[in-house]
Parts: sequence; C-alpha cells; structure tokens
Amino acid sequence: MVTGGFGSYLIALDEKTYKLIGTDYPGNRAEDVKNPGLGWMIGFLFVVSFLGLFSLAPLRKVMVMDYKLTYPSGTATAMLINSFHTNTGAELAGKQVSCLGKYLSISLVWSCFKWFFSGIGDSCGFDNFPSLGLTLFKNTFFFDFSPTYVGCGLICPHIVNCSVLLGAIISWGFLWPFISQHAGVWYPADLSSNDFKGLYGYKVFIAIALILGDGLYNLIKIIIITIKEMCNKRTMQNLPIVSEVQVIPVIFPPMKWYLVLCSYIIAPALAFCNSYGTGLTDWNLTSTYGKIGLFIIASLVGSDGGVVAGLAASGVMMSIVSTAADLMQDFKTGYLTLSSAKSMFVSQLVGTAMGCVIAPLTFWLFWSAFDIGDPDGPYKAPYAVIFREMAILGIEGFSELPEHCLALCCGFFVAALVINLLRDVTPKKISQFIPIPMAMAVPFYIGAYFAIDMFVGTVILFVWERINRKDAEDYSGAVASGLICGDGIWTIPSAILAIFRINPPICMYFGPSLSG
Repeated sequence: MVTGGFGSYLIALDEKTYKLIGTDYPGNRAEDVKNPGLGWMIGFLFVVSFLGLFSLAPLRKVMVMDYKLTYPSGTATAMLINSFHTNTGAELAGKQVSCLGKYLSISLVWSCFKWFFSGIGDSCGFDNFPSLGLTLFKNTFFFDFSPTYVGCGLICPHIVNCSVLLGAIISWGFLWPFISQHAGVWYPADLSSNDFKGLYGYKVFIAIALILGDGLYNLIKIIIITIKEMCNKRTMQNLPIVSEVQVIPVIFPPMKWYLVLCSYIIAPALAFCNSYGTGLTDWNLTSTYGKIGLFIIASLVGSDGGVVAGLAASGVMMSIVSTAADLMQDFKTGYLTLSSAKSMFVSQLVGTAMGCVIAPLTFWLFWSAFDIGDPDGPYKAPYAVIFREMAILGIEGFSELPEHCLALCCGFFVAALVINLLRDVTPKKISQFIPIPMAMAVPFYIGAYFAIDMFVGTVILFVWERINRKDAEDYSGAVASGLICGDGIWTIPSAILAIFRINPPICMYFGPSLSG
C-alpha cells in the first residue's frame, strides 16, 4: 500500500509530464525536475511514504484504546473478519465471494465488448452513447455504461450520489451554459477548451473553491475537537520526526532542504489531527492537508520554481498524513480481531515498500498506454490539473482569472461553509438530506456523465433495499466490488493492446439524423 501516488504526477518523464506539473509556467523549467524515469519515482515514494507510519505508531494505545476512537472502516473490516469464524458467517462469506466473482466476470466481459466499438475518434463507443438525447449529451449528461461508476453508486451513501448529481445539474445544467453565453464579454471567445483564461478556468477554480470551503470547514472542526481532547487527555507522547531531507531537493531542486525539513516537522502533527478526525468520522482529509503545504511552499518559493516546489511539498504532506490515518485504521482492525499490533505494523511496512515499487510500475503502464492529463481523454488526471493551478494561484494571485470568476469562487466557497454549518446544526432528520459540498464539486470539472452512472447505482440500491433490505445489505458490497474490479482488470489488457498499437476495430458513432 502506498498513498504517495500523487507524487507520481510530479516526476518528469517526458515533455508531456512537464506540462502536467507546470514547467510550461514561466519560471518553472524542465531542469527543475530530474528525468531518469522510474528510478526517481520509486526513490521519491520510498522517501515520503514511511514517515507517516513511524510518526503515529507510538500513539496506537492512545488513539485506539484510551480515546476509543471508532474508525468505522476498520471496525467494519474487523466485523467481517470475525464473522468468518462462525458457520453462519462462513456461509454468507462464501455466497458473497461467489456474487463478487459473478459480477466481476460480467463487468470484465462487458468492458471487453465495449472496447471493440471504441475505435479511433473522439466520440466512439458506448462511452459516448447519447442516452438522454443529443442536446443533453453536449453538456455531458448521458449514461456511459461504466461498471465502475455504477459500482461506486452502489457503495456510496445515497446522499453522496445525490450530491454528485446535484453538483452536475448546477454546473453543467445551468452555470456553464450561462457563462458560455457571455463568451467574448467575460472572456475571449477564441480560446481553446483547456485555457484557464476562459470557461475552463471557471470550471477548475469554482470546483477548487467548493473543495477548499468544505475542506477548510472540516479541518477547523477537527482541529478544534482534537485540541479539546488533547486538553482533556494528558497522555500524549512526543511525535518522532525524520530529519533525512536531502533526497527530495535532488529530485526537485526548487524544494530546498529547509522547506522539506519544515514539512517533515509539521506533517506528524497534522497526521495526528487527520488520524483523529478519521477515527471520529471516517473522513480522510488528506487532500486538505496537502493544500496547506502547496499554498505555503508555492508562495514562499515564488515564480522561480514555485509550482514544482508547491506540488512536491503537497506530495510529501499527503503521503505522510494519509499513511498515518490508514495505519491507525488497521490498528483498530487488529485490536478488534485480537491480532498482534507488531504484526500489523510489519505488514504495513512490507505493503508500503511493495507499493513504492508497484505503484510507479502501474503508473508507467498507464502513462505509456494512455494520454494521461488530456482534458478530453478518459484519464483526465483532474487533481493533477487542479493542484497545479492552485500552485500557480499561490504564486501570482488572482489577476489572471477571467471576469467574475473570483466573485463566483468566493460565493461557492462561502456556500460550502454555510452548507457544512447547516449539516452540523440541524437535526439529523433534516441534515441527512443536506448535500455534501465536496461531492458536489467533483462533477464541476469532470462532467455530468459519471454522476448519471452513480445515480443509477444508487437507484438500484434504493429499489433493492425496498424489495429485500437484508439481501441488499449482505450482497450490495460484493456486487459493487465485482463491477469495479472487473472494469479495472480490463484496463491491464487494454493498456497492453495500446502499447502494441492494436486499436479497436470499430468506431460506433451516434449523431443527428440527416434531414430531407
């Protein structure tokens, strides 16, 4: 397991990567990042992925036993494992595995079938099926028959799926068409589709505003709770700090050693806050803590390498903070299953070391086979683009944004704060119907199609629960996992086919009928 995957976007492999990380931005040069390929990527992950594990390991008893934090995901995993030790549990587990295998096979076969019709072209295949009509298709409202997103809809709570759909309706149904009508007035009309001085800038920065508003609210909330608990419980131990900081400046020269040292000093404290919040709510705010490092370091370095330095700092911070929370989840599972804490920790170390090698190799496979970062392609790498633009924003301010973009960003930022506040102060019978700003923000940039898929998944689950709630509770996770895994497995042979330049034989295209 490795959560330093974001760092993979920071390793310059060729000219395409330079654009992705920001070396096309003035003051950020290709020489700001070393370019030997996989070796540096693996080295970067080994450097940043282990501090999070060691920083909170001494606090295991405090977090799990003294504070008695729930860690919902870890608790659920433990309950599933414990159920295997009963006849009833073993029987159910066997049926769940059979169900997972069945839907994994269906998803794999369907993904293979879709590939044959997705020939060379921008609008080929079932992924571009105008199921809701050509007018809505132009605004990305269509069902693209994706097993992965339907599976996500089965797993995610109904409020998450509905929030994603609501965000898609607000952005692609109303906001972007409205802004497009002002092309030539609010922004130049002849800009490319991925120019941040045009409509693309509205899409990215308004999404960032929603994400920051939601993240900042939850961050402050968790810090307040953490400080309160720390004042009540005086059993805290010192957090160890790793001071070997000379490797990252070799990979990213703008990221000076003292900036890395500051990140390493701050990160363990933030890792505790994140782990504590995850234990309370199961909400991992890794990306929020990464944004803190990104903005601070980018602004300190300035225009001469600030984008690369900010992204590198964000990768360091996110890796440390996320691995610490994941480790504590596993400690909770081990505690409830009476497993050895030392065995859990060693297993985590081994898994992290394996991930430091496997993750770059997997990334390299995708990088070689697909156009990663293409805004019109299947692998948009949206967070790479969003984080890069946030780094640029930290350097040069808001002067380059299109007209009214800053005002809209401020409005959505405040709206995210207000919505979160309402979710906390209203009774549960009301708050359960209030949307989640973080979920609403995702389709603002990516599009509405995956929101349709996820909503189909949540409708299936809703109907299933009404027909047979027990079966839905027992098997929905297995069905969803099978759909997601089958679709994911197909990416491996499809990537291999792409590497060998074997293209789908058919392009199935849908367009308006010819008149007269």
